[in-house]
Amino acid sequence: MTEASDALPDRRVVVTALGVTQIIAWGSTFYLLAVLAPYIARDTGWAYDRVIAGVSVGLLVAGIVSPRVGRFIATHGGRPVLAISALLLAAGLAALGLAPNFPLYLAAWAVVGLGMGAGLYDAAFSTLGNIYGSQARGTITSVTLFGGFASTVCWPLSAYLVQAFGWREACFVYAAIQIAVALPLHLLALPRGRARSGADAAAGRAPVRLQRGEHAGFAILSIVITIGAAILSTVGTHLLPLLQARGLELAAAVALGTIVGPAQVGARVVEMFAGRHYHPVWTMIASAVLVAISAVMLFTGFPIVALAIVLYGAGNGIGSVARGTVPLALFGAERYPVLMGRLALPLLVAMAVSPYLGGLAFQQGGADATLGMLAALALTNVLLVFALWFMVLKKQTSR
Repeated sequence: MTEASDALPDRRVVVTALGVTQIIAWGSTFYLLAVLAPYIARDTGWAYDRVIAGVSVGLLVAGIVSPRVGRFIATHGGRPVLAISALLLAAGLAALGLAPNFPLYLAAWAVVGLGMGAGLYDAAFSTLGNIYGSQARGTITSVTLFGGFASTVCWPLSAYLVQAFGWREACFVYAAIQIAVALPLHLLALPRGRARSGADAAAGRAPVRLQRGEHAGFAILSIVITIGAAILSTVGTHLLPLLQARGLELAAAVALGTIVGPAQVGARVVEMFAGRHYHPVWTMIASAVLVAISAVMLFTGFPIVALAIVLYGAGNGIGSVARGTVPLALFGAERYPVLMGRLALPLLVAMAVSPYLGGLAFQQGGADATLGMLAALALTNVLLVFALWFMVLKKQTSR
């Protein structure tokens, strides 16, 4: 850190603070429209796919700013970035609740997107890598344990708020939570400046380049993470409408949707205790396989929907861990914040586009078209992640 003490900040404090703020950040942005979109469409008269386009705008803006966010964290630390993210999210959510027309609705989502780019997993992971260096794997996994409860906590909260008060009031409540909870946690729990030496800081300002032989692995990793994010974005936005299209009432769909959180957390707990014994790429392989099995089950109409949801939640849960730990293992701690920012760009662009494309597929072809698209993407990712594993294996045997 910039202070005289070389002691690293207490992991329990940092992980708990970031874990709570990740629940709030994901629940009030990415998962928001899963509950609110039908109410917004009904209240305003805007088409469902146009309402969903709001989160696409937010994610696109987040992707655009992510490389700059990564570079800033590499040189200045994550505290100011994450604090600003809470302010931006609060401002965007308040503007969303006030939006009188569709252009201003999209403009509000653009402000939310700035907060997402500075405050979701990629910024949190970069902050942890900046603080703890090569020791950050455990803290990354622990933060994702909290983040896994975002839909479990916020979908029922959003359902209560929208039914009791309305969708605009729900946005105001989430804006207040950002100011009253997330902002103080970021300011009080995170260390000032960087947690490394001045020499390292100078290195962080230097251009970060991939070495010879690393480009192919980085490209495949980027594609794998991007496809996984596209699946996450589509399911996170459309899971409840897809389940309702299968004949379930909203209450039953919400109940099944809340299974995702515990399944994510359960899988992450297993990874936290077992992950130290194997390379993180195996976590990524397990994630891709579980998500693919789940997608095929949902597409083919497997009768036990809850089992498919559990498998998806488990796969997505450890996928978030792999997204943070595989780049750290492959490319090292010094380049980690900057490379995470680069990986976040295509990832968040895919997350921006996929909800809208999923909405179009759902509107034009129903649940079958949307689930078929997800199954194809998931199976493609299985092939790619095994290709990445072969590259890692080849690199290890050549040493």
